[in-house]
Amino acid sequence: MLANLVDLTAGLVLVLLLRRPVRRLFGAGPAFTLWLWPMLLGALPWLPALPARWHWLAHVIASPGAIAGTGPLNATADFHLPWMALWLAGAAIALLRLAHAYVRLRRRCRVLPAALLAHCQRAHPQLDPRRLRQHPQGPAVLCALRSVILLPADFLQRFDPAQRELVLAHEQGHITRHDPLWSLLADVLAALLWFHPLAWLALPRFRLDQELACDERVLRQRSADAGVYARTLLASTGMDAAPVLIPWLAEPQLKERLMMIRRDRTTTARRFVGYLGVALFISGVGLAAQASPLVTEPSAKATQDLQANVLMQPRYPKASIINREQGTVVLKVLVNPDGTVKTVDYDPKASTTTSANLIAAASDAAMQWHFNPAMKGGQPIESAARVPVSFQLDPLPDAASAADSENRSAKQPEKH
Repeated sequence: MLANLVDLTAGLVLVLLLRRPVRRLFGAGPAFTLWLWPMLLGALPWLPALPARWHWLAHVIASPGAIAGTGPLNATADFHLPWMALWLAGAAIALLRLAHAYVRLRRRCRVLPAALLAHCQRAHPQLDPRRLRQHPQGPAVLCALRSVILLPADFLQRFDPAQRELVLAHEQGHITRHDPLWSLLADVLAALLWFHPLAWLALPRFRLDQELACDERVLRQRSADAGVYARTLLASTGMDAAPVLIPWLAEPQLKERLMMIRRDRTTTARRFVGYLGVALFISGVGLAAQASPLVTEPSAKATQDLQANVLMQPRYPKASIINREQGTVVLKVLVNPDGTVKTVDYDPKASTTTSANLIAAASDAAMQWHFNPAMKGGQPIESAARVPVSFQLDPLPDAASAADSENRSAKQPEKH
């Protein structure tokens, strides 16, 4: 989890540094696509790994005889438990706040008056009338199973006909681009990363890039209306961005959106190159992160070294002995070229136990092992192996056996 958090942080930093240069060179659309990168990094540990050549090595047997010194393992688990509880409490509060905001927004939605509905259908025939609602916080788009466009009661009075058409085209653009779902996903990720300052720094910039990409799309279709579009923004009353809501105009976005309208927009060819470059970058690095290293056949000495490490058995946790927890943990060990362990994970499909104590005990022991790495061209290379670690308890004597033993002891004459 810590390594995943480091990768996610690096992805956020990279996007925050690249979003402006990419926007200037290739347009707002490719710049917004960059936000897929940290989302992919956050999802990588939960995606199925690419097929790899892993070598199965000899079993490591752990028995209760190795109980001495189990305190540090329990202490490690006890150390992580409060931090995990704190994260879960913060995430629960943030997610409840998100749900409360959504319910409050939905409760204030009203059916659109007939006159306003008829006008919207005439001004923008592509609109789905089932998506239109009246709401005090409109114009905006609210994420839902069927995302809805929120319009204020004074929509006809606040905007002239040309402005109304552009506002409706903008909100329809959000729905066409599936922006409400992306916005909801960003809000959920920010709630899960409530402790991370970069997550809250990135969230308003994500929303700004989303608006700029939608503005760019509308203006590509209505390039002659750029002046009216700018005047519509200037005449609008800004509103604060709320969770699960995409407002027509949030005050901090005004300057950037006006600057994007004023400057020359990128050509179709440059946008295509931008999208292609971002897609290749995201997919290429993502596949590289998922790909497993090349593994060659281990030498005999490597097997001997691993057998020598069997002497360094995982210590059977006291809690697992008390709870009679047994089973096999199949470790996936990546070995550095110098023979040290790079990472240790476990294979839940090949393992026969899901006990967190046993998995932690096996992983902690494996981090202390040393391997003779695989060789390629006479040079040591990064290699990988699956190591089954079996935790076995002696069977408890059944009641009948215990009774027979007691009877034999009672019948045995005492020696004087």
